[in-house]
Amino acid sequence: MHDVQPLPATPADVAKFIADCAPLGIEKLWPIVGEISRAHYLVGLADPTLGGWVAHAINEVSKVEPPRSWPKEHKARFQSMPYDLQIYVANHEAEREKVIRRAQNDAALARQGKLPAKVKNGNTSHSAAR
Repeated sequence: MHDVQPLPATPADVAKFIADCAPLGIEKLWPIVGEISRAHYLVGLADPTLGGWVAHAINEVSKVEPPRSWPKEHKARFQSMPYDLQIYVANHEAEREKVIRRAQNDAALARQGKLPAKVKNGNTSHSAAR
């Protein structure tokens, strides 16, 4: 479509492709980016999908936000990570924050003498506290 050679693709060409195909959504684009990476790997070429322009183009489509707990200077580094790692880290951090909030709530209830009586497998069940 843009008269570029497919192999080796440049990061700029891959980023342009991602931007052009953004309406497809990240669910369809990410596997295609993986195949571009794989095609280059199989013939021994440098992977044009790693970091830089391609990461920026993917971020424009995916809109994965860095974890709130990360310092500002590391949030830019988060944006340069591959999409699948961003999803993993963001989900892991969100779950970690839930566990911390739950523990803080339990500690506050314990200080007030209102800690739930029902405890299962070392985890507090909040049904008694509600």
